[in-house]
Amino acid sequence: ETMGFVEIRHGSGVYVTRSEEVLVLASPDFSEPVTKKLLLDLIRVREPLETQSVAEAVRNATLEDLVELKRLLATAGQNLANNSVLNEVNMGFHRQIARASGNTVLAQLLDALADLFKGEQRLILGIFGSRERDHQEHLAIFEALESRDEALAVDRMRKHLQGVQDAILRWNPEDHPVT
Repeated sequence: ETMGFVEIRHGSGVYVTRSEEVLVLASPDFSEPVTKKLLLDLIRVREPLETQSVAEAVRNATLEDLVELKRLLATAGQNLANNSVLNEVNMGFHRQIARASGNTVLAQLLDALADLFKGEQRLILGIFGSRERDHQEHLAIFEALESRDEALAVDRMRKHLQGVQDAILRWNPEDHPVT
């Protein structure tokens, strides 16, 4: 349902609604052991996609997109101590930026990555450690997006993801396991 293939109508049934615009599917068969390399690969792939995403969102985001981003940030701010909620809301923030970009392929790629690597994304939040810093960086990205400053939004997204990458590089899974 999330990917737009079926529509669930309560009391009526499940209906196939495959959109012609759905191009990318997450493969449920993908299974790699979680390693430091896998986490670095993930964040390194996200960086060019998400900097492009925020650049296009600066140009294309609607008022409704901005309202939803603000709502997600408020929810995150209220749940900094709740890892499971915070992880979902943080990924929702990144996914909403992709939707706001208006780029169907980009949004689907980021959705597929988020779906494939849910567990890894939770680990990354634990490795990054500072939920407050992460939240402040998201607020700064939103501020640049809302003010329609493309260069600043791209710079803030890049720095945000590079900070995550730096935390993963410093992480020693043997000394500091994250579950």
